[in-house]
Amino acid sequence: MHRTITAEITASPERVFEIVSDLETYSEWLDLVTISEPAPADSTDPGPAWFVTIRAKVGPFARSKRLRMVRTELTDSTARFERHELDGREHSAWVMASKVDEGRAGASVSMELSYDGGLMDGPIEKILGGVVDGAGDKLSDYATG
Repeated sequence: MHRTITAEITASPERVFEIVSDLETYSEWLDLVTISEPAPADSTDPGPAWFVTIRAKVGPFARSKRLRMVRTELTDSTARFERHELDGREHSAWVMASKVDEGRAGASVSMELSYDGGLMDGPIEKILGGVVDGAGDKLSDYATG
């Protein structure tokens, strides 16, 4: 799965970047993320770490996955988070990357979400895509509320 979300948000680019560069805020505006909390640091982490629970629901069925994510890139306008588990096993990659620029009436945001595993196959991926596609409006509400 790979999705790119773009949105124009009336909040300042600084405010929006403050939000997208802190994974702990994602559960407030990205329905895909139900829990996000700081995780203990490890010497191999390139940045701060969080435990994140990802959840998708189709009717009475739900799939969820708990991930350990770290911020792997932070510039003036870009924040990137990648899965970084500490159990020594290989895991499917999860990546969330955001770029915030000056927009027409505030901030312009481009966010990429990608996952290369099989948890969200078929119908769940379609539902997941709908949840992700609505994130721009929720981010705007969160940034301006």
